[in-house]
Amino acid sequence: MSHEQANNPLHGLTLEVIVTRLVEHYGWEALSQKITIRCFQNDPSIKSSLKFLRKTQWAREKVEALYLSTFAKPSPWGKSTRS
Repeated sequence: MSHEQANNPLHGLTLEVIVTRLVEHYGWEALSQKITIRCFQNDPSIKSSLKFLRKTQWAREKVEALYLSTFAKPSPWGKSTRS
């Protein structure tokens, strides 16, 4: 395992798991307010969201950042594990 992956809090998580957990936590309406992209606003589904996010890096980065801010556990040493 590389050092980069060892420090990556998203290592081992698929995009589908990330989106599904965010939808379960926030719901589509609140998620679309937090990240303004059409695939979360107009007839949203996991499948259509994944298709868009796999093609659109900036949107994927926003989804991953929201996931980290929502679910990442703080470091026991007082420093953030997020970059």
